[in-house]
Amino acid sequence: MKRQKLLGYVFIAPNLIGMTVFMLIPALFSFYLMFTDWVFASGKPPHFIGLDNFKMMVRDDLFAISFKNTLMLLIPVPISIMLGFLIAVVLNNRAYFQKTLRAFFFAPHFTSGIAIAFVWMVLFQPASGPINAFLRSIGIEEPPQWFASPDTAMFAVLVMMIAGGIGYNMIIYLAALQEISLEQLEAAKMDGATFWQLLRLVILPLVSPTTFFLMITGFIGSIKGFGMIYAITQGGPANSTTVFSIFAYKKAFNFYEMGYASAVSWTMFLLILGITLIQWAGQKKWVHY
Repeated sequence: MKRQKLLGYVFIAPNLIGMTVFMLIPALFSFYLMFTDWVFASGKPPHFIGLDNFKMMVRDDLFAISFKNTLMLLIPVPISIMLGFLIAVVLNNRAYFQKTLRAFFFAPHFTSGIAIAFVWMVLFQPASGPINAFLRSIGIEEPPQWFASPDTAMFAVLVMMIAGGIGYNMIIYLAALQEISLEQLEAAKMDGATFWQLLRLVILPLVSPTTFFLMITGFIGSIKGFGMIYAITQGGPANSTTVFSIFAYKKAFNFYEMGYASAVSWTMFLLILGITLIQWAGQKKWVHY
């Protein structure tokens, strides 16, 4: 038993060491820094200022913009979950090119996020992109500027995130649908349930734990969203796509305000924690195990 325990610790050691060095220690250090005014490039040691960083956030207009934009990132989550579920229902039944369509929808999930971001840049390109070309073909002479305009950049980001989440949600739902007992579905059909009644009253409750899981992970992933947005807009134009992660990144690595950036990061953590706790409390009424 001692040898088996030792072998187990050996196997988990690489992940444990990596998590400690690259996640736990930096998190604890940033927790300390958020109560300081440390500017990395100044060469001065951190100076304790209490809650002043949080007072600055309340007065910071850019923080308010990033907070609003971060909340907007929550919108794609239920939409992509719903679309992923509907596609999974279709592909779980007999359909032409079933395996090909599964691969088609899931392909973006294992593709580099930066590569996908550049594909969307091409699709939304104002002058020669295929989306605006289609809009012009149906009579819209002045289509939106998408990522190039503060009025439409965030909308384009939301569309990109909805499309990016569908494939993953579909695959998870497919796994859940295949675990549903055929006897339960047949019993509902024998009782006269229509397709929509079967979907709403039988299938949806049976896959509700999967829906809960996708909502939790989806909201967390959206709030932490950084790479694809930064690759396309870097928070612009005119800060219209600046979210918490980009705001904290700029404060830390553009202005070297490590104390303020740490406070923003922990505020993002508290937002994620709050949304997660609300979902945990609400799931008792709609999740069926």
